[in-house]
Amino acid sequence: MDRESFNHWLASYGNAWTSRDPEAAASLYADDATYQVTSFDEPLRGRAAIYEYWVGVAKTEENIQFGYEILAVTAEHGIARWWASFVRVPPGLETKLDGIFLISLDSGGRCQSLREAQTTVELRQVFATDLASTN
Repeated sequence: MDRESFNHWLASYGNAWTSRDPEAAASLYADDATYQVTSFDEPLRGRAAIYEYWVGVAKTEENIQFGYEILAVTAEHGIARWWASFVRVPPGLETKLDGIFLISLDSGGRCQSLREAQTTVELRQVFATDLASTN
């Protein structure tokens, strides 16, 4: 892995998430990829399971913002700090996340494994009138 391919993957991940596009998100992963969403969850295994996860994300998150900073890249792994915010629907909670990715990419630039650790805070309930004013 090199810094350029890792940066491209992270930017594509952010675009897929913020556009709420499960197909674009799933296309970033190898057929046999693993995706460990939290340290306490069993990893999702395979692109089909990852796609289903992103279908759920697209249904339950709105007004998504995503950013990242690459911390380190080796031949085998990339490490990035990332942050995101969105409104969780229902119940309309403004949510912020700050986390770390440990990612390995295959030779084609698809994710072979992703482990994330994150801190989540839900700040306040957002009402429909709040959402209308941001669109």
